[in-house]
Amino acid sequence: MSDPVHVLPRDSHNEALVANIHPSDWMNPKPSGRYNLVVIGAGTAGLITSLVASSLGARVALVERHLMGGDCLNVGCVPSKSVIRAARRVHEARMARELGLGVSPDLLPDFGAAMERMRRIRARISHDDSAARYRSEFGVDVFFGNARFAGPGTVDVDGTALRFKKAVIATGARATAPPIEGLAEAGYLTNETVFELTERPKRLAVIGAGPIGCELAQAFSRLGSRVSLLEFAPQILTREDPDAAEIVQNVLVREGVELVLGAAIRKVARKGDEKVLHFVRDERLEEIVVDEILVGAGRAPNVDGLGLESVGVEFDARRGVKVDDRLRTANRRIYAAGDVCMDWKFTHAADAAAKIVVQNALFLGRKKLSSLVMPWCTYTDPEIAHVGLYERDARERGIAIDTYQVPIAKANRAVTDGEEEGVVKIHVRKGSGEILGATIVAAHAGEMISELTVAMVNGVGLGAFTNVIHPYPTQAEAIKATAGLYTRTRLTPRVKRLFQAWLRISG
Repeated sequence: MSDPVHVLPRDSHNEALVANIHPSDWMNPKPSGRYNLVVIGAGTAGLITSLVASSLGARVALVERHLMGGDCLNVGCVPSKSVIRAARRVHEARMARELGLGVSPDLLPDFGAAMERMRRIRARISHDDSAARYRSEFGVDVFFGNARFAGPGTVDVDGTALRFKKAVIATGARATAPPIEGLAEAGYLTNETVFELTERPKRLAVIGAGPIGCELAQAFSRLGSRVSLLEFAPQILTREDPDAAEIVQNVLVREGVELVLGAAIRKVARKGDEKVLHFVRDERLEEIVVDEILVGAGRAPNVDGLGLESVGVEFDARRGVKVDDRLRTANRRIYAAGDVCMDWKFTHAADAAAKIVVQNALFLGRKKLSSLVMPWCTYTDPEIAHVGLYERDARERGIAIDTYQVPIAKANRAVTDGEEEGVVKIHVRKGSGEILGATIVAAHAGEMISELTVAMVNGVGLGAFTNVIHPYPTQAEAIKATAGLYTRTRLTPRVKRLFQAWLRISG
């Protein structure tokens, strides 16, 4: 029986969550001979690896030391998107003043109710990742405990030996904080603790304007906190297209987020119940006083305590387990997948990698991670979604491209919905319609990007979209409008003269 695990706050929703993903009465099974696959870590990569392998007839053991579901279920995608949706509803209610239905902008929402809704949703979804389901429905032997490689073909779980033919490291990553003087003493939140809140922070500083920082800064601002977002770089979302990031940046500022760019934080000091951040900007020393600090930057792979050295698995404390393009470690019997080894730190990337691991580890497959076409999305409002190359990537690789873009407001649905801020930008190989990359900024960009991802995976050129009928009115019509720009470039003077000649002849 594993030690009891608790998730704060201890209410009925979190008790139901824990009952699914680390039940207090769970009894680890007796090892079932030599396993085809022993999987360490029950986040997305580990769960999908176990599910797919067992569904194909493999004997699988899955080991988790804390909570099944990993970051995505517990402290990532599910809770954050639940809070973001609540915040968007609050924002929509305020914007409905145009219809005479809006609430007073001074009326604050019930923060505790929004967080309780998140916990209720998380508990409901947790059944999908539950220990009982993986045991009964998929036939996986689920072990709770600390896993460590104990020999060439053995994983030790708190004194129990699991023998394997192949093993998969899927231990994920954890939040870390930058080395700022006084930060630890003052206290701070990360994505792993922020969802424990039951009361709204009146003043919140968010350190780091990456996806996590921007998403939660906007959400907490809409839920009534006074938010300051601090970033060392000169723009938010530095990975993204600068034009796309600027659109979101302008929205954040308009909604009242205090954006502090180019800020080098020197120290944090506690002053009674307050926390004071001292930073340098434009060579001037400034400070911000807040009630809570959320660190939205920094991740570290979970590689400690696994005994990787003993089995010849190479790893780096910062970048994680070293794998080749087939996700093999230096030990050819051991693979890795997910945040512990990959640059793509997304749930859907871990899912795709898990399927590669099963094929390569158990069925002599030769699937490569680099063959994947990987989209992603940042769930601010508007969202930013991307797939393929950015313009800077093309320049660095010496690839000549043509870029076509239209504002999302060209789609009448964006206008009727009052969601006019955004753009569709598509890059094609110069002189052809081959799509090399795309960025969409729109209220539902995460839904729209899949249309372009399908095209890239299947070699469908941009020109083909002019023949695709989109329901009217939808925001996805902006993709067709972008394709129309490309198609018009194909109408060269020579082609136009030929058309005119034909019309004269046929007329």
